[in-house]
Amino acid sequence: MLPPPPRDWADLPFFRTDWPALAARLAETPDWQPAQIFRALDLTPRAKVRAVILGQDPYPTPGRATGLAFSFPPGERPQDSLRNILTELRHDLGVEKTDGDLTGWAEQGVLLLNAVLTVPVGLSNGHKGWGWERLVAQVLGAVAADGPRAFLLWGRPAQKLCAKLPRHAGALGDHLFLESPHPSPLSVHRGFYGSKPFSKVNDWLVARGESPIDWSH
Repeated sequence: MLPPPPRDWADLPFFRTDWPALAARLAETPDWQPAQIFRALDLTPRAKVRAVILGQDPYPTPGRATGLAFSFPPGERPQDSLRNILTELRHDLGVEKTDGDLTGWAEQGVLLLNAVLTVPVGLSNGHKGWGWERLVAQVLGAVAADGPRAFLLWGRPAQKLCAKLPRHAGALGDHLFLESPHPSPLSVHRGFYGSKPFSKVNDWLVARGESPIDWSH
């Protein structure tokens, strides 16, 4: 059974205009993941979003997609982009995180959102263009409208998705946009390493009078 719209995001137009048809299409399609499609939105309610990390689509490796961008299943050793992300975390803050499960980040207000929420097993980008992009655009617009947020934009696709978002949140202050190359093995040495996104987000939060994110969890 496909999940209902996440409660705190259910008023987005997507769930009235697009989700019924997309849900029917998924119900007729075999072998896709993750089962917890809206896990990122469920774990990080709209009012609690403090930072956004954008991925592309879920991992196509069988059983690896968790519903959180970049996250691995609990206890699974991080590889590829996630390994590079955690390497930068260690260089940036001295934090050693060996578990690839990023649930703790999501529970602290880091929205780990993929640009496409489902993927056929074994076929990267197989559900690109199915309509998830409209949901993601609405989520990003809602987050930007709610007040100052930090956006960690790794790679051109993520940067393009947020290119039209306002840079200011009115009287509440400015958003923080941190742009760098993607942490994939192909581009990590082109500027992701050394970009210090984790300390920059925490410095920004503390300057706003908020508690920092504990990236070790």
